[in-house]
Amino acid sequence: MKAMVLNQYGEHAAFEQTEMTAPSAQPGQVIVRVAATSINTVDTMIRQMGKDLPLSPELPAVLGMDFAGTIEAVGEGVSGFSPGDEVYGCAGGLADLQGALAEYMPADAQLIAHKPKSLTMREAAALPLVGITAFEGLQRAGVKAGQKVLIHGGTGGVGHVAVQLAKHFGATVYSTASGEQAFDIIKGYGATPIDYKTETVNDYVQAHTSGAGFDVVFDSVGGANMTNSFEAAALNGHVSTTVAMVELDLMTAHFKDLSIHVVFMLIPMLHNHHREAHGDILAQLAQIVDQGGVKPLLDDQRFNLAEVGKAHDRLTSGQAIGKVVVEI
Repeated sequence: MKAMVLNQYGEHAAFEQTEMTAPSAQPGQVIVRVAATSINTVDTMIRQMGKDLPLSPELPAVLGMDFAGTIEAVGEGVSGFSPGDEVYGCAGGLADLQGALAEYMPADAQLIAHKPKSLTMREAAALPLVGITAFEGLQRAGVKAGQKVLIHGGTGGVGHVAVQLAKHFGATVYSTASGEQAFDIIKGYGATPIDYKTETVNDYVQAHTSGAGFDVVFDSVGGANMTNSFEAAALNGHVSTTVAMVELDLMTAHFKDLSIHVVFMLIPMLHNHHREAHGDILAQLAQIVDQGGVKPLLDDQRFNLAEVGKAHDRLTSGQAIGKVVVEI
């Protein structure tokens, strides 16, 4: 089979096309003929940082965590999936798990679900990592109807799904962003945009909550922005974050009695820990998508397998609006 591999790591490491032996289905696995894969920030981090990241695979490495495709073969002990089924998931591209930048990919059947019927393969490939992350973050925070929810970064990969899911769960949703295009996207989701460049946290907390704060803050920006999340949260509120690799003063969180939830969705893959939870979330997401509750936002530039290096560059440039997808 054709595959794009990295033979070295580093900022300018090149993907090289090679021929590899196609995988065979081990017990508990399916073999997927990959139709598309999306690029996530963690993919670019692995490429650039290599073994400085403990989750990076050994070289030569086949990256690509997200995928959508068609099942070619089913291993012993797998139920609920058959050859010919269209599926999607986040199941490789790190540690000892082969990624999706290849014609065929082995995947633990617990990490996949049937693809949303209303999406193309390209659209479905954009959803797994960001969809699971957004779902987990909102679920842990107990988002429910009637709450006011603030999403930081509502047009980003995770953020745009979190905005739509919070709306689906019945919350009144607000999202920080910048620029008319981003504002229009957020309004299109039925949420209220907040210009973080011109409005202070105190400004928008006063304007939208009469100073009380938001019941839930989902922070997909992280880092130093977490202090803004603490400031924006209501007393006894919840803050979920996907980017918590930072030292912070928790004084505000303490005096507001906040609950802080850190989402690191790669744990099931890295540690073979409760992998079935990801399959369950993907199945629920597929239902929500097919009900019209979530639509993935895709960047308008298209890439094929041989152009994966350009796809990485597109994501790291900061110019992409929506998920960057590679079609196999």
